[in-house]
Amino acid sequence: MRSIAFFVIGFFIFQFNAEAQGQFPSQVWHKGQIQMNSGTVYQGMVKYDLENNLVQLQHQGIETFTSSNVTQFEIFDEQYGGIRTFYTLPFPLTGDYETPVFFEILTEGEDAILLCREQIVVDNRNMGYGPMAMNPLWGPQIGGAYRLAFNYYFIKDGKIQRYSQKKKELLDIFGDRADEVDLFMRKNRLSHDKRGDLLRITAYYNQIK
Repeated sequence: MRSIAFFVIGFFIFQFNAEAQGQFPSQVWHKGQIQMNSGTVYQGMVKYDLENNLVQLQHQGIETFTSSNVTQFEIFDEQYGGIRTFYTLPFPLTGDYETPVFFEILTEGEDAILLCREQIVVDNRNMGYGPMAMNPLWGPQIGGAYRLAFNYYFIKDGKIQRYSQKKKELLDIFGDRADEVDLFMRKNRLSHDKRGDLLRITAYYNQIK
């Protein structure tokens, strides 16, 4: 639990710093490596684009790979001092047809795996200068227009399911331990729709299982 807490705090610091500088994670080159379907591993500076399922490698030039050719890639995020891992998994982002999609693995366990996909979205909220403007989940405004948003997914029983960030759905996902998870959330004042809290909740579920 302690290591997860450090990860969460680190992520918030990383996000705040990156957004304060006008850059989002996907706009920054990171030290990393890319593993191809063939088993070949390339190392260098890596930049990713989850919305288009692309990853770039900067090493004696710039090469661009699609999720169809990549098994996984890792980056070292200097902002928070940790490794982030992305896997290619089959999933129907639109319609019923499965395609290779990049997912970031947030926490793993034998019973539940929490996945994430980030995107830059237009923020139409009036943030102002109140407490919400400095909320560590969203970070400060950038030109009053954009913010980093997250879509979450769970792997349960071997299947990927998108999580709509509703508490009832979360408790349904952890149905066999729903009462214990609900109590854990209330005791620790954890939210059902914040990245750091979802990390702790999923890790707790795997622990009690």
